[in-house]
Amino acid sequence: MTIPELAPRRTFGGVVAVWVVAAVAAVVIGVFSPPEWRSAWVTVALGGCLVLAFAIQLAYGRSHRFTQRMAASILGALVTMGLIGFGFGLATLVPA
Repeated sequence: MTIPELAPRRTFGGVVAVWVVAAVAAVVIGVFSPPEWRSAWVTVALGGCLVLAFAIQLAYGRSHRFTQRMAASILGALVTMGLIGFGFGLATLVPA
């Protein structure tokens, strides 16, 4: 039996940290990669966000709602990268 924590650390910061890393990665990919390779690099970056989310959530050392925190981290990273990628996709349609 485990002893409950008196003042547990907030875990929302770890979820948002993954979203921020995903946003930065999507912007870097959108700026520096050619348009035909963006989808491949976004997939690699999303895999990196998955590993980062595992590392952050395991560092908290709390098993309570681990699956929900992981799902929120990855889903938020997916939506963030998708919206930024959508913006870059629209930008390629506009002639310079």
